[in-house]
Amino acid sequence: MKNHRRLFIKRTASLATSASLAGMGLGKAVPDHDIVPKKLTTLVKDGGMELSLSIPSYDSPRIAMAKQMDVFGAVYGMRNIGDSKPYDPEVILGVKQKWESLGMKWNVVEGPPLLGEKTKLGLEGRDEEISNFITYMKNLKQYGGVDIICYNWMPVVSWFRTKMDTVGRGGALMTSFDYEDARMMPVTQYGEISKATLWTTLEYFLKAVVPEAEKIGMNLSLHPDDPQVDKLKGISRIMTSVENFDRMLKLVPSKYSGLTLCQGNFSLMGADIPSLVKRWGKAGKINYVHFRNVRDLSGKIPSTKFVETFHDEGQIDMYAAMKAYYDIGYRGPIRPDHVPTMAGDSNDRPGYSTLGTLYALGYMRGLLESINKNALKA
Repeated sequence: MKNHRRLFIKRTASLATSASLAGMGLGKAVPDHDIVPKKLTTLVKDGGMELSLSIPSYDSPRIAMAKQMDVFGAVYGMRNIGDSKPYDPEVILGVKQKWESLGMKWNVVEGPPLLGEKTKLGLEGRDEEISNFITYMKNLKQYGGVDIICYNWMPVVSWFRTKMDTVGRGGALMTSFDYEDARMMPVTQYGEISKATLWTTLEYFLKAVVPEAEKIGMNLSLHPDDPQVDKLKGISRIMTSVENFDRMLKLVPSKYSGLTLCQGNFSLMGADIPSLVKRWGKAGKINYVHFRNVRDLSGKIPSTKFVETFHDEGQIDMYAAMKAYYDIGYRGPIRPDHVPTMAGDSNDRPGYSTLGTLYALGYMRGLLESINKNALKA
């Protein structure tokens, strides 16, 4: 009888404490299905990394999909702000508030405005463009709360594929590239642009911008050339090898001058991704990750013919890559990139299929949970 009475008092006290905490806004009763087993209480969601999505606009269906997947990082390049000046504080603050109202966190600017051909080709007006970029960078950090800018050094001809509907597994449509199909394309209005020119303009840009980035804590994250070939339409490419990235990092050494580790491109340069993650990660140079997979079809380094695959069927060991990020302590933004278009989905934006992205996010989260749990057992 005494034991029953003690048990009743213990349970009543426990319930009273829970109710009191809930009334104070410090706690709430937790349904049984939400209780985490004790051995998993130190499990960190997504291994502490920021799963993110590239979202082109405020009305994109990807926003609802992201929240349903418990993904809240919004990668946004400010490409659709009309005639507004992207460096104006009120414009940047408005963008931040809009993402917040949609339940998302604006965490990366990818393909930033105010960084175009004048700067990359060294044309008239370069200094003004760089000055505007610096103003944009400062206001982005202060008013937007964003501290990562993913940029590239591909003037005129940026991301490029020769086919957008290569048939892959089960009839899925994949993007692919064949240099033989691209060689004969006419040069652009800028004519032939040498590698020496691009190295000169890149160094000029970094010398002007990196010291300002250091003052405000802005992480400049250079993306590799995609595709990583010698030249396209007369425009040379320089960010096409691991060695060239090492060279870039030495131009203006700084903890705020780093890179976007786009796995597909570096793999097609011949790099072993897990090893590269460990090397650059330990040096503190990885600010942002594009988690994607590819398959080389050329047998050459760098690849001159390739296809972008589902995350689970390319040439990269994706488990080992994700484990490398986790092991080096990377906890920044990471997003799926360039996915196949699956059955029932539109191929209007090749590489960014909604269903393909869902598959990729689930795959990534599964890897992270497995890696995190195995780390807890060790």
